[in-house]
Amino acid sequence: METPLSGLVNFVKSVFQLDKDWLSRITMAMIVMSLVWGILGIIDALMARIQEVVWASSSNFILTSQEYYGSITLHGARDLFGFAVQLEIAIFAFLSLRMLNLQPRAKWFMNLAFVIFNISFMLLEGPIVLYPTFNDNYFSAGSWYYLAPLGLPNVSQYVLSPLWYIGMELLDIGTYMFVIWLIYHFYLASKTTKEKLPIFAVFALVTALMIALGWSGEAAANTWDLLAIAGVTGMNVIANQIAFWILGHSIVYIVWMPAIASMYYLIPLLANKPLYSDKMARIAALMYLIFSNNVPIHHLYMVDFPVSLKVLQEVLTYAVVVPSMLTFFNLWATVKGASVKMNLISAWIAISFAGSIAAGVTGISNADIAFNSIIHNTMWVPGHFHAMIFWSIVPAGFATLYYLIPMLTGRMWFSTKLGWIHMAGYMVGTAMVVYGFDALGLAGLTRRAEVFPRTPVYVTPEVISAFGALIADAATMLWLGNVLLTLLKGRTANLGSLSIGETISTISLQLGAPELSFSSPNLLKTIRMEEMKLKHIFDRMRTRV
Repeated sequence: METPLSGLVNFVKSVFQLDKDWLSRITMAMIVMSLVWGILGIIDALMARIQEVVWASSSNFILTSQEYYGSITLHGARDLFGFAVQLEIAIFAFLSLRMLNLQPRAKWFMNLAFVIFNISFMLLEGPIVLYPTFNDNYFSAGSWYYLAPLGLPNVSQYVLSPLWYIGMELLDIGTYMFVIWLIYHFYLASKTTKEKLPIFAVFALVTALMIALGWSGEAAANTWDLLAIAGVTGMNVIANQIAFWILGHSIVYIVWMPAIASMYYLIPLLANKPLYSDKMARIAALMYLIFSNNVPIHHLYMVDFPVSLKVLQEVLTYAVVVPSMLTFFNLWATVKGASVKMNLISAWIAISFAGSIAAGVTGISNADIAFNSIIHNTMWVPGHFHAMIFWSIVPAGFATLYYLIPMLTGRMWFSTKLGWIHMAGYMVGTAMVVYGFDALGLAGLTRRAEVFPRTPVYVTPEVISAFGALIADAATMLWLGNVLLTLLKGRTANLGSLSIGETISTISLQLGAPELSFSSPNLLKTIRMEEMKLKHIFDRMRTRV
């Protein structure tokens, strides 16, 4: 008979896959922690939305200003770094080593990176005070990107604790350890095989290099801040800001590259066709690496820089569009004329492809100096990057997790229907959020505006975006529940003996689109054929065991 203690032990084993090999365990640990920070970051974002909609509807607040600004900060740090960066490193490491047939080396180094990286977020939160009030947002209320001199002693009235900057320093160290470990294994691959890297691995390597280059500016700015706090150096505000914004722009492409890599891998596989141009994909990867890190000043158009420098940044920003155009054409040409079966994996990756284009258009307009003077620091800017996150980055992540979780756990998804409900709710909710943000930005509302005129031009989009966030968050919690049910009650399947492509094909059969009617004889015939295919695959797996 199972006791509560043994049940808890089995639950922990199931969640962290403690009975599997080291690579599976560290990958699952990173996925779990990324989801922990992601959910907490979603709650932070929801608090900010609720604060604004309560003001819009009643002229009241439910949070202090400190908690409001701290929620925005922690939302950005937890979701962008703790969730997105950690998840992409986990996915790139696991799949690349599987594709290259590499055994992991220097496991202690990756384990240490995992610990340092996740401890850093605990320092960023600040002190937790239970009496007389609960508040974990003290340090982080200083603004999520802490542009110098904000928070620095002798140059700012509001001084942050050094623990904030120490937390950021640990985040930098953990991130660099992640990418060093990943790049080291690509080096090992180059020594053991003369074959070209698969396109997915190419983008994994490019992303690791982008992180190493892009993070250098933030690491330099944060170290400079610590030295200024210690009185070792002075502070040049503009130079510090330029250094920080090397990451400020690069991070957009750092977290988007896994979506591009997933498209390059999944679209040909699901279409059952070879990639239209392997060479074009490799050129696009190189161009992303070249152009993603050299445009920090386009975030500082309003600073008194020479006009010629701003125009140069404008041109370089437009240059980033070129590899995206190559990518979209390459993938469109690949899938053209193919018959792709609709399932959750293909649906999410199709959303990611279309969402990249839709969200990217609003980003191109941001680069224009004249238009930027209108929308600079307004809600239009969060509208753009949230569209990219909601409609391209996250959908590609879901497409990947829908096959990666069964691959890691050996359990098929508990409920396909919950998956489709999640997708519908998520897309409706996020569309409402993006629409609200864009409308607020075009109406001139600045970012992080806790107080604003209670007129329809502001109130209506605020209400729409708040309700959209609630819908999207509720849908995401359904997905998380489906994950837990899968870990505990999902049907076991021996997927370890299959290749990645065979695994995806097997899982996609289970995740097909729900049918609205069963009256068509042809439809019933198709369903029976799919069931026979699935049964054949499982019989083959049992035979191998």
